[in-house]
Amino acid sequence: MKQLLFLTAIYVFLATACQNEQSVHSDDPATAEETSLPEMSVYHLPGTWTNQDGQEFELKELKGKVLVMVMIYTTCKAACPRLIADMRRIEELVPEKYGDDVQYIMVSIDPETDTPERLKSFAAENDMTDKRWMFIRSTPEYTREFATVLAVNYKRISPMDFSHSNIISVFDPQGEMVYQQEGLDAKHEKTIKNIVEQAKKIGNR
Repeated sequence: MKQLLFLTAIYVFLATACQNEQSVHSDDPATAEETSLPEMSVYHLPGTWTNQDGQEFELKELKGKVLVMVMIYTTCKAACPRLIADMRRIEELVPEKYGDDVQYIMVSIDPETDTPERLKSFAAENDMTDKRWMFIRSTPEYTREFATVLAVNYKRISPMDFSHSNIISVFDPQGEMVYQQEGLDAKHEKTIKNIVEQAKKIGNR
């Protein structure tokens, strides 16, 4: 069911993008590269993101690595610390030889509070300053679009708190979702298996 929702969301966004960009130059190298991506790749999604170092980028710039993503917010005191712990445990369990092929990404659902400075501080507080860890934010609109694609629901329930889905998503090097781990303190075996399977494809290991 989650996979169906993911495919539906991607289809809607791509259809909208195609209508808006039919006049864009077909010989543009960037456009040609995008058309070479799988139809359901998240790298087709529009929008600019900012990481904890204040650097702006587009999702397609992450192409070529296995992505492990979770949506959180830094002022969360309940579920998010456990999701962070799950991400740390997954990173520890992935064999070291695949370490540089995997990017672990925390996506803020509260971009108004989670400035780059706040994300950088949060990364340091959690000892997640290695290059494998990225903390990113975008506009509320792009964040909501991305959450829809991941089938992550969230809603502000107070000035400082959100209710939200607890889902860790794995994407292949071309940006297609291959697996989702749902719930807190879930078993990680299938998640690790999917990460390793995708990492093996990088460099034909």
